[in-house]
Amino acid sequence: VQLVESGGGSVQAGGSLRLSCAASGYTYSSYCMGWFRQASGKEREGVAVIDSDGVTSYADSVKGRITISKDNAKNTLYLQMNSLKPDDTAMYYCAAVRVSGCPMWAIATMGALDAWGQGTLVTVSS
Repeated sequence: VQLVESGGGSVQAGGSLRLSCAASGYTYSSYCMGWFRQASGKEREGVAVIDSDGVTSYADSVKGRITISKDNAKNTLYLQMNSLKPDDTAMYYCAAVRVSGCPMWAIATMGALDAWGQGTLVTVSS
């Protein structure tokens, strides 16, 4: 099982980025998938999750600005980030978990994860 993120970069506040996460070794359709982020000196934070039926949930800090989606045929997870703020600066990781209800806490709890990627860095300047 391998997850590989891409799409990070440096943008100015108000800009947009689209992160992608390609999976090999298993299929997204049967997992709760999501993104978490880790900023320097801060706790790990769940950003967004999407369950096997496509139901999504977001952290309050990103609601209205970020959209999670997946393409089961391509086994790829996406995170569209708009209106980026300097506080969004962090390493972003995609992850897979099998927890009933696909709760946000699970995607940010390393002990609950079935797999996670190496991360992609997002830097937002003011």
